[in-house]
Amino acid sequence: MEIEQLYWDKNSGWHGSPCNLGDSAQLVLLFGNSRVLVDGDVLDELKGWYPAAILMGCSTAGEIHGIQVLDDSLTVAAIRFDHTLLKLARARVEQGDDSRNAGRELAQALDHLELCYVLVLSDGLHVNGSALIGGLREELSGDTLITGGLAGDGGRFQSTLLCADGLPAEKIVAALGFYGDRLKVGYGSQGGWDPFGPERLITKAQGNVLYELDGRSALGLYKQYLGEHATGLPATALRFPLELRIGRGDHRLVRTVLGIDEAQQSMIFAGDMPEGSYARLMKANFDRIIGGAISAAKACALECNGTEPAEFALLISCVGRKLILQQLTEEEVEVVRDVLGPQARLIGFYSYGEFCPAASGSGCELHNQTMTITTFREV
Repeated sequence: MEIEQLYWDKNSGWHGSPCNLGDSAQLVLLFGNSRVLVDGDVLDELKGWYPAAILMGCSTAGEIHGIQVLDDSLTVAAIRFDHTLLKLARARVEQGDDSRNAGRELAQALDHLELCYVLVLSDGLHVNGSALIGGLREELSGDTLITGGLAGDGGRFQSTLLCADGLPAEKIVAALGFYGDRLKVGYGSQGGWDPFGPERLITKAQGNVLYELDGRSALGLYKQYLGEHATGLPATALRFPLELRIGRGDHRLVRTVLGIDEAQQSMIFAGDMPEGSYARLMKANFDRIIGGAISAAKACALECNGTEPAEFALLISCVGRKLILQQLTEEEVEVVRDVLGPQARLIGFYSYGEFCPAASGSGCELHNQTMTITTFREV
């Protein structure tokens, strides 16, 4: 595996030079501000430098380049694999209800023989992330690893874009299949938020739209808890996600608000909010957020049996973590580098949701407010 990393900013253009890979690059991952992604000149330059590569990426709420956290930029990693083949599938989603079918469509478009891993990127505002992953899992083998994330739009929540070997566009989902038996992929996903207040029963919901908690207006109750922060919804909700407990067991997920509907007094989340489940507010714990990033990086090494260090790592962290950490945001990236080692090339973005198995051997799920890491090496 060989990797070249570049980034672009509006003040000084490109940093780094595409000097080695050229048409041998199979994949160009790119993550950036939506205004940069729609700049045709920037993407045309990438296509010229790496003419044979699949271009795949999305808009963000911040970019990760090495141990730097950037804004209003475009971070790029061009990759040539020695023993791994790739295939890209894409689908369109007009509304959240289409998400499960879109997941099935992506999975059906991929060849399943020797498929070892699938990277999924998705529009961050028009897609039900948990339904999308559910559709993929219905069609793929149970031991096929899936990770990825939802595109972002800073704190604006207006428009997210996906690039999947075409012009960046809204309402697009994409899956990239990796094929072969010599690619070793590790994964880890951890949060670091503390629950507070009582658990409340979800008494009315449909898909990823929450209407009532304990028979009361979900939006009204949420505003009551947020107090003065309620005027900034949905952006301020990133600081106070909901912990979701499904069924009678201890299975818990975190869900972030993507939008609100004042007329319906409802809240739109990144994934399903099943009736009969329990929800509880969460708040930030700085030390635990940083600790979560360390735990996620360590989990990657465990998944690969800790035998060889990662060559490359994709970091997808939630925009809510960035809002909490503020000027210390780079610290969660630096601790990942400390765990993975200096040889690992890092790229990633701040997202509206993360896709990853919750634990070793479990199926992929949508998470919010996590640092999700996927590591790669070829043997």
